[in-house]
Amino acid sequence: MKVVVLGGVAAGTKVAAKLMRENQMNEVLILNKGADISYAGCGLPYYVGHVIEDKASLIVNTPQMYEKLTGVKVKVNTEATSIDRENKKVMAKDVLTGEVQEYSYDKLVIATGASPIKPDIKGIDLENVFFMRTPEDAISLRKLIDEGNCKKAVVVGAGYIGLEIAENLKLNGIRPFVLDMAPHVLPGFDADMADYIERKLMENQIPVVTGVQVTALEGDGKVEKVVTNKRAYKADLVVMSAGIRPNTAFLQDAGIEMFKGTILTDEKGQTNDADIYAAGDCAMVHNAITGKPAWSPMGSTANIAGRSAAKNMSGENVSYQGVLGTAVCKLPGMNVGRCGLTEEQAKAEGFDPISVVTAEDDKAHYMPGAAGFITKMIADKADRRLLGIQVIGQGAVDKMVDIAVTGISLKGTVDLLSNMDLAYAPPFSTAIHPFAHTLNVLMNKMDGTMDSFTPAEYLEGEAKEYRVIDTCKVPTIEGAQYVNLVDVNGLIEGVGTDEKLLLVCNRGRKAYLLQNRMAAYGYTNTKVLEGGIAVNDVEVE
Repeated sequence: MKVVVLGGVAAGTKVAAKLMRENQMNEVLILNKGADISYAGCGLPYYVGHVIEDKASLIVNTPQMYEKLTGVKVKVNTEATSIDRENKKVMAKDVLTGEVQEYSYDKLVIATGASPIKPDIKGIDLENVFFMRTPEDAISLRKLIDEGNCKKAVVVGAGYIGLEIAENLKLNGIRPFVLDMAPHVLPGFDADMADYIERKLMENQIPVVTGVQVTALEGDGKVEKVVTNKRAYKADLVVMSAGIRPNTAFLQDAGIEMFKGTILTDEKGQTNDADIYAAGDCAMVHNAITGKPAWSPMGSTANIAGRSAAKNMSGENVSYQGVLGTAVCKLPGMNVGRCGLTEEQAKAEGFDPISVVTAEDDKAHYMPGAAGFITKMIADKADRRLLGIQVIGQGAVDKMVDIAVTGISLKGTVDLLSNMDLAYAPPFSTAIHPFAHTLNVLMNKMDGTMDSFTPAEYLEGEAKEYRVIDTCKVPTIEGAQYVNLVDVNGLIEGVGTDEKLLLVCNRGRKAYLLQNRMAAYGYTNTKVLEGGIAVNDVEVE
């Protein structure tokens, strides 16, 4: 079988290598626009920050090494310009000489990836304006930083790469400022969790301004100022991280079905042409919960989808079950991770979601390095199926996310997952695993044994008519009546049984225990503030 693969990096090289492992008699050729076919794109921010010192570490495989390892033939600096589906041919040009050649195929794989969005604004081509997609981008940026002439930076885009770049700029002594058009940082997090992340970023000297649009870059030869629709920001350098666009313009007249420039594929990685497959950042997959097309420009997705496509081309019958939007990110003072549907997405998809936010230890509190997880968990009220999770903490948030990925993938209910025999030892977890703890709290809420406000509801003012009762370890909330849980053995002096009461403690647990005890003494209108003051900024007017 003669296979032409357009593009390398993650998806292209995975498809090609797997095809050769399936059948050494295959004739597989990669045509790659750039000189590097396999590099660590996700590691680029860490090279900028000197976390990764050697630039050679960014290159996973050279074309020569890859050819020897796999038997795949590679042509670099070769860009596909058009496809003749009827005659099964690809036209491609040498980007150095402009020479055009024709390549025939039995099967074609489109893995051309995506490129950074370059806004059509004044000053975008000024010196010291960077994008972050290739090793050359990271090398050029670090070279400028190491010269020591930059003090202030503006990062445009508060997604995962943008915030990772901001952290690594700060590690180099540069003061970063992050701007984004969206109302909150990090797509895939609900507003309440994003709000918490933004506050923590500010505490770590990375201010983020959301809801602003960059309209121009100004400077004499090199950038000096970023102009937005609200105000201007001084900058010695700018990193544009405002999204990516699939590299599919050359397919405009090919008859390949696309959505917003992204190639539509089925669960086998196949396009509307039975002999053409697509994978990676240029292709759509589908959401594992909704079954709808989903764009997942992640190295993990590219590898899984690429491997699956190669097996199907080789005669197997493999279906890719889809993505959950799983992501994890290291930020200053915290790690963040998520998977599944947000509460907002779940509503939009027709679910009746219920969520809970907890603040819980990530390991035994007496162990060195113990910290906590802020966890938001979402399930469907009707069938009690787990739908999503969002986690923030200093420790291994990925283990919480990965447990949720497993549970969601198996269509697990909160009841089933709450009884899993998860690993426990003091250096690793708590006796009641923080994942199980959050499930228990969510089930209490679903079953009506806990009545609460989420941080989102609190932010929206739903607790405005409620009187705050401070039930922290020690009196903490200025202006609130303090009630010590252990002292409550009947009616509480000065607190009416029919009053609207918001019970607030450090994390939420004591407030729940107080609610339970107060109910026994006739209090009928109490609400627990989920996450307590660990998550919420509580003020008494």
